[in-house]
Amino acid sequence: MLTIFRRHLSSCPHTSRSYRRCKCPIHVEGSLGGEKVRRGLDLTSWEAASARIAAWNATGRIERTGSENAEPKRIDEAIEKYLADARARNLRESTIHLMEALLRRSLLAWANLSGYRYLAELSVEAMRDYRAGWNDAPITAAKKLERLRSFFRFCHDAEWIQKNPAKALASPRIDVPPTLPFTTIEWNAIVRACDAFAHNGKHAWQTPKRVRAFVYVLRYSGLRISDAVLLSKSSVLPNGRLFLRTLKTGATVAVPLPPIASEALGALTPRGAYYFWSGNGKLKSALSSWDRTLRILFRKAGIQGGHAHRFRDTFSVSLLESGASLEEVQVLLGHASVKVTEKHYAPWVKSRQDRLEERIRATWR
Repeated sequence: MLTIFRRHLSSCPHTSRSYRRCKCPIHVEGSLGGEKVRRGLDLTSWEAASARIAAWNATGRIERTGSENAEPKRIDEAIEKYLADARARNLRESTIHLMEALLRRSLLAWANLSGYRYLAELSVEAMRDYRAGWNDAPITAAKKLERLRSFFRFCHDAEWIQKNPAKALASPRIDVPPTLPFTTIEWNAIVRACDAFAHNGKHAWQTPKRVRAFVYVLRYSGLRISDAVLLSKSSVLPNGRLFLRTLKTGATVAVPLPPIASEALGALTPRGAYYFWSGNGKLKSALSSWDRTLRILFRKAGIQGGHAHRFRDTFSVSLLESGASLEEVQVLLGHASVKVTEKHYAPWVKSRQDRLEERIRATWR
């Protein structure tokens, strides 16, 4: 059974779906011939909409115009084509894994439970219902929404749907946590805690030396943990200069390492091409292993709220406090845009802070 109703505009004073005497767009919902439908008719005349629905009922099928004449695209088919396109674009496996988690294991499972089979059935209201079931932190929800919009944009460009239903979903409010570099006391405690690792267990092979070298690389290079785990012998030049392409953005990073970090790396005997990964198994497993190691390290050092990115923050803030510009720090961090650097580190720019303090002192006179 098909039902037509008015979808009132924000400027319309009426809210009842059955009210007929305004000129708001008319939509149809229901099922016919085993096919569900919920979409606009591009009509404002109730009589014309009624006549169209009567014709559909007479033929027993839903008529389409333009690109809708093609067989409607199923949700599962669209997801597989989107993932195949992502692989053809040579996206990182970790990125594709996140896409699969959202689309295959979340969106498709929800659609099956909700009785949706075709893309055209996924309206803005349906997407709002879908997002209402998320139980994520705001920043995670924002990332998932970006992937959802990208998927529907792909479907819209392929002319499988008339519009992107995820585009109308408002982004969640995100409170960016303040940048918290390690203090000198915390840093010294971390270095001392490296010696507290025993020569047995998960990281028995050169454990204290490997942990200390890993910590020095994170602190004095500003690398993300994924790039540090992938640090190869060929990336460290004989003069102690580190040169590599970052995994996340593909940016080229060249950073001189202090003697203490170069000596710590030189004391290691890598078992393969990398300093901190054997090269066997998946990179994701190696990252998880080092993340657990750092959590143990912070616990031994008595650091509250410790995580790998705080080494990167410490590296950046020390540069800014010594007079480096945001643009210079952007290059060293491998950020795609200086806006990213400014978003996280603007309060630490020494020259800017000096100017502000001078202006405040000027008011005293």
